[in-house]
Parts: sequence; C-alpha cells; structure tokens
Amino acid sequence: MIDMHGNSLKSLRQDLLAQRKQFAASAGHAVTQEAILTGLSHFLADYSAQIQSIALYYPIQDEPDLRPTLIAWAAGKATKTLALPVARPDKHLDFYTWQESDLLIPSSQGVPEPDPKNSSRPQVIPDCIFIPCVGWSESMVGDKKHYWRLGYGGGYFDRTLSQLRKTKPNLLCVGIGFDWQKLDDAQWQAKTHDEPLDLLLTESGLLR
Repeated sequence: MIDMHGNSLKSLRQDLLAQRKQFAASAGHAVTQEAILTGLSHFLADYSAQIQSIALYYPIQDEPDLRPTLIAWAAGKATKTLALPVARPDKHLDFYTWQESDLLIPSSQGVPEPDPKNSSRPQVIPDCIFIPCVGWSESMVGDKKHYWRLGYGGGYFDRTLSQLRKTKPNLLCVGIGFDWQKLDDAQWQAKTHDEPLDLLLTESGLLR
C-alpha cells in the first residue's frame, strides 16, 4: 500500500516514483522485467498480424525497458516499424520512426527523442502505442472492465490518444506497469479527460 499525504496527486506520484526507484534496485526486479518481456512476446505473437507500426517509449526513471524485445520483433521485417514520441509545445505527441542506432536528442523534460528534422525517419501514426504507467487502476463501466493510467501529470498521452482515436479507431493502446502500482478508488480515480487503456501489461501477463 502506498502512503498518501493528504489527497495530493503530486504526493501520490512522488511516492510511486520513489517506490519504483527502490524496486529497480531490489533483487526481484530483473525477474519482473523478464516476466514483462515474456508477456510482451505473447502479445506480439497474438497481435502481430494487425500491427505494422509500434510506438514505444524511451525508458526513464526506472520504467520497464521494452526495447530488446521490440527491436527483435522489427528486425529484418520490412513491413514492421518502431517509433518514438516527440513532445510538441502544445502538449501533444507526434511519433517518428526509430531505429536502434539513431541519435536521440534530450527534450526539455530530459526524455531522449528522435530528430523531427531527420528526413529519413518520417512521422507515423502507429497501430499500437505502449505507454508506461506511474500507477494504474481498473473500473467497471457497465459490464466492461476498463484500465486507466496515472502518468506524470503532463496530459500528453491523454490529449494525443483523444485525437488519434478519432482518426484511427482501431488504435491499440497498451499500458505497461507493475502489479504493485495498482491503485484503489481511495487513492486515485480516473477523471473524465483520462483516456482508457485498451490493454495493460504487467509481470502477471496481459490484462484485457
């Protein structure tokens, strides 16, 4: 259970990030990371036919690192591409194709990003987006279970997904997190502007 300082979202995020840092230094972290990559491999096997382009994230602050498995998925397949996000001043994200050898540029937030001016790496609208969670929750909407992501607070992904889902309704949005990051209603509840995740991947597997 994560301690709450009042009901401050800022405090909740700080607690979760501090706990993730501790977890990354723990003995069980490597096994958990491997379990997430195993789940990712199962996801790719199940969904590969409908996915040509995947937007991943460059891991910061002890986020699970999906790069090895995704690089292997795209390797040698001309039709499969990977992309990384670039943050715009209006707090939306654009996605540009990415390869492992590319030089990345730190954003104002310190996140490594592709160079939008690199003409050999065009902008893409991905079929699937992997999004790291600071925390996550689930709720029932009617008879359907929804998963929600607590992020860093900038709202970039919510704005971007809201826009992309209008033009690409079959977009797959997959949250990446740890089991212990699950929050109950007393800790955090999704707001009306929060965009739901289509799937959530943790060390326990794929939650649909």
